[in-house]
Amino acid sequence: MTRTLSLAHLSAIDLPPPELVRAAAQAGFDAVGLRLLRVTDDSPGYALMDDRALMQGTLQALAQTGLSVSDIEFVRITPELDPDALLPLLDAGAELGARHLICAPYDDDLARLGDRLDQIGAHCAARGLSAVLEFFPWTPVPDLGTCWDVVQGCAPHVGVLLDVLHFDRSASTLDQIAQIPPARLPFVHVCDAPRHPPYTTQDLLHSARQDRLPPGAGQIDIAAILAALPPDTPLGLEVPMARHLPVAQHLRRLFDSIAGF
Repeated sequence: MTRTLSLAHLSAIDLPPPELVRAAAQAGFDAVGLRLLRVTDDSPGYALMDDRALMQGTLQALAQTGLSVSDIEFVRITPELDPDALLPLLDAGAELGARHLICAPYDDDLARLGDRLDQIGAHCAARGLSAVLEFFPWTPVPDLGTCWDVVQGCAPHVGVLLDVLHFDRSASTLDQIAQIPPARLPFVHVCDAPRHPPYTTQDLLHSARQDRLPPGAGQIDIAAILAALPPDTPLGLEVPMARHLPVAQHLRRLFDSIAGF
């Protein structure tokens, strides 16, 4: 495996950022993704933009381990969202040296969604980040094709985030991956899961948020998806599990699981 490997925060969401950085380094990862905004009522977000002590602790952990920050997450793009309100978040991402901001599509008006994404992308670019839009089967942007349609209308520094779980559980195809310029697909989230279509919305949400498997432990054709990508595309391991080993063993298992791909 020659790709850069990052650990998505959801894989160990109960660890505050400094602890996540150190645990990821111990497991062998090159980088981390950090969740700075709460996504659900029952999972934490770590608002480093509002907590100077936690920010300093995170920066110290990054300096001590040599890890970098792949991405910060995530922004729900809703009809009410004011992109200017995100500036403190983006400033925090820039201070961390993050490369990407993950955005989620929660606006049925795709033209307005694309416009907001483009505005967010401009704010990101001014701070050395890029915005990426992740598709989810339960949202107005349910698959890779729709996501690419939205992103194509934005400036070139806005990209697509493909998560293999959502790719597998949506009307997405390998041929669509090849149509996206590599610069627009800057990294990919990887996990595994059983395949048992059709899926209810509750099935989709449950597996996405808390019950995935390490790569190779399920039935998603990860090898085919990765083969459709440029060989140097960075990977982020996003593998929340309802029941798992102690965190150090869990993270090491995740790191080892991707080696076969």
